[in-house]
Amino acid sequence: MTARLGPAAFVPQCAGSNTRGKRMGMADSTFWWLLAGACIVLELVTGTFYLLMVALGFIAAALMAYLGVAMTGQIAMAAVVGGGAVAVWYAVRSRRPQGVAAQANPDVNMDIGETLTVQAWSPDGTASVHYRGARWTVVQRGAATPEPGLHRVVAVVGNRLVVDKA
Repeated sequence: MTARLGPAAFVPQCAGSNTRGKRMGMADSTFWWLLAGACIVLELVTGTFYLLMVALGFIAAALMAYLGVAMTGQIAMAAVVGGGAVAVWYAVRSRRPQGVAAQANPDVNMDIGETLTVQAWSPDGTASVHYRGARWTVVQRGAATPEPGLHRVVAVVGNRLVVDKA
């Protein structure tokens, strides 16, 4: 007599386990870990710190999967933790004082804080000075009447030096 083989006879089985009737595939936690890893890689490529906060939500969902929580609970945990982390980070960033603009930041522009001598001002409120081996147009910051003499560079706007009286 010949044995009949059904589709269940071709399912691979590990020693000592019964996989009949069980789903074969990726564990839920692995899915969440892969999403978290993808967010981290995207953050490294784009520099968007918020993606790390979303990755925290995916990590929380992976931990819920380890605990045996249903998929809806895992999704809810990812949304709450990831969304909450994004909201907290946004609140922290919005409360920080804004940095100095690049045109007036001495860490960005080496001319900020340097001194120069203005011989004479034009009637339009500009002056032409020789500075660092080139001719520069100088304007005074504020509404004060420009006076000849020593001035300190406070900003660089395009090809103009913005100065204050030193």
